[in-house]
Amino acid sequence: MNLGHLFCFGYGYSARCFAQGLINKGWTVSASSRSVGKDITDDITFIDFNIINEAVFENVTHILVSIPPDAKGDPVLLKYAHIITENQHLRWIGYLSTTGVYGNTDGALVDECSVLNPTTERSKHRLAAEQSWLGLYSIHGLPIHVFRLAGIYGPGRNTLKQVLAGRAQRIEQPGHKFSRIHVEDIARVLTASIAKPDPGEAYNVCDDEPASQSDVVAFACKILDIDPPSPITFREAKILMSPMAQSFWKDNRLVDNSKIKEGLGVSLLYPTYRNGLRAIFQNGVG
Repeated sequence: MNLGHLFCFGYGYSARCFAQGLINKGWTVSASSRSVGKDITDDITFIDFNIINEAVFENVTHILVSIPPDAKGDPVLLKYAHIITENQHLRWIGYLSTTGVYGNTDGALVDECSVLNPTTERSKHRLAAEQSWLGLYSIHGLPIHVFRLAGIYGPGRNTLKQVLAGRAQRIEQPGHKFSRIHVEDIARVLTASIAKPDPGEAYNVCDDEPASQSDVVAFACKILDIDPPSPITFREAKILMSPMAQSFWKDNRLVDNSKIKEGLGVSLLYPTYRNGLRAIFQNGVG
């Protein structure tokens, strides 16, 4: 893979993991921030989101967008679409979306050709943003790639920590499963896409085994050698859930990840939640 200059719109959990992998390969990385000078010590240049100009993108070859949209639209496109479309050096743009754009299928399998029918406002905003970014490919020929991420976990952000903090519940909802993806596998997929770009394409990014929330909590307790909490029904758990937490239970779908394997040649580091949680446990839960 040739070296390049990655610019990250947003530098959260997934973007940081991806960027650090590229830095280790010798890439240049810069990123937008709404709090320049804040306590991030990574070897990258931060630029105030509100003062980005053409000069910032003079040598940028790749862009990753992870800032979430809102009811007004995608904040990056609203402010900087004109700069991005004029950049003649871009070889790849990745937009991080969500499998939530598929909505509820009552447990049926979805792939990248399935109907997009989001049920939550958050996912509806994501779909609108996807369509806006893909429009830049259709109209301007920009190298847009969309990545629909399942539930993200990894070091510092996982069920093991929830169990140790006493915050984990085993919620039973018959037939309901969630798809997940380890943050290092997100980075792996993005890196594979850079090496094999295919503008205009969307990819589901999830592991091989959707599982119930209850099963994941039980497994985390097992490797921590802690007695699992008694299971409760979703109806019982819902009473204390925030509206945001409840929204994640609205949809029930299985997600096909064949395309990242067949189209990008990706071999997942953590094909199931068990692989991922074991690795986190072995390396320290923090």
